[in-house]
Amino acid sequence: MNNRKYYPWFLVALLCIVGCLNYLDRMVIVTMRSSIVGEIPMTDAQFGLLTSVFLWVYGLMSPVAGFIADRYSRSRVIIGSLFVWSLVTWLTSLATTFEQLLAARALMGVSEAFYIPAAMALIMDWHTGKTRSTATGIHVAGVMVGQSLGFIGGWLAESHSWNYAFSIFGIIGVAYAVILIFFLHDRKILPAYEMNIKSAAPAAQSDIRQALGRLFGNPSFILLLVVWGIAGAISWMVSGWLPTYYKERFDLSQTDAGLYSTAYFFPAMLIGVIGGGALADWWSRTNPRARMWLPAIGFLIAVPAVFFASYTTVLWATVAGFLVYALTRPFIDANMMPILGMIADKRYLATGYGFLNLCSCIIGGIGIYAAGALRDSDVDLSLVFQLAAMSMVICSLLLFSLKQKTGTN
Repeated sequence: MNNRKYYPWFLVALLCIVGCLNYLDRMVIVTMRSSIVGEIPMTDAQFGLLTSVFLWVYGLMSPVAGFIADRYSRSRVIIGSLFVWSLVTWLTSLATTFEQLLAARALMGVSEAFYIPAAMALIMDWHTGKTRSTATGIHVAGVMVGQSLGFIGGWLAESHSWNYAFSIFGIIGVAYAVILIFFLHDRKILPAYEMNIKSAAPAAQSDIRQALGRLFGNPSFILLLVVWGIAGAISWMVSGWLPTYYKERFDLSQTDAGLYSTAYFFPAMLIGVIGGGALADWWSRTNPRARMWLPAIGFLIAVPAVFFASYTTVLWATVAGFLVYALTRPFIDANMMPILGMIADKRYLATGYGFLNLCSCIIGGIGIYAAGALRDSDVDLSLVFQLAAMSMVICSLLLFSLKQKTGTN
């Protein structure tokens, strides 16, 4: 489909499926915890390390991946990333020791790092300011679908084996990568940059030193790094340990715990991310800071909900509290790339998002590993969730203080 009128939305639909596979492959491991630990003995800290190592490698590679996406073909970077991480997912099914599983997660971190910066920048290439938050939100919704389907991993692990689940998901990803070769395209002519440049310059002319100077010489970009880093820690601390929290606090089976922490939780995030994008696009018609303020408001709404969910001992009340968090926390996901476009040089969007990923994943990895270490020290997970809630207040204050470039929306 090459019709410029409809292709931008067709592109989003294609990337939604990739995003779904991306997060499905990385999430299933937390819903298969009991099955994996039953065959490959490890401590809670070691199990947390499986996700932490993935995040750290993923984060470290993200700026490199972003720069490559700015310099070369974004669509080819996306296709190559999908093919390689799906192959690694299949290889994970062959692991028989903790060390092999750890190495596989590290390799997945390398391969998946190339997807998000390139995909977000490609959406920004094809969508104008009027639809950017909505388009980004719909794409992130694909990610949420992948997360909501994470319970399938626990089901497959109980009905077959955890190896079988990784094998199936890997084969599906490789097949879809081949399909994308025929349909995924870069935009040939990019809009003129919103700075004193007479005409658009191809992304291939970007220089890493200039990119670093433009990004890190901007105080608002530094603040955005802090926001996204804290938001990443919050997200991974909650999603990484919520299945275990439900299982132990309410004495649920692995399948039921996975159901409560993914099948109910992530559909709410799906609504939140699409609604947050559409609402931000609508509000930005009258308020140029809407894309910054809406996520800040979302964080403030989520804070009391998480405190309530972590204090109560009633299952439905805990579910309700985390559903409020799931509904409002994704406002930042739908608007992060549009916010980056409002404060940073348009030539380095993928590079900038790569650094945002770096900050998010490094801090997020520390957070999820620290949660595992705290559990080994008999610290209740409810305290971890309460710390996450307090961190959201910081994110909100920083978002309210951001300054946008003149003439952007």
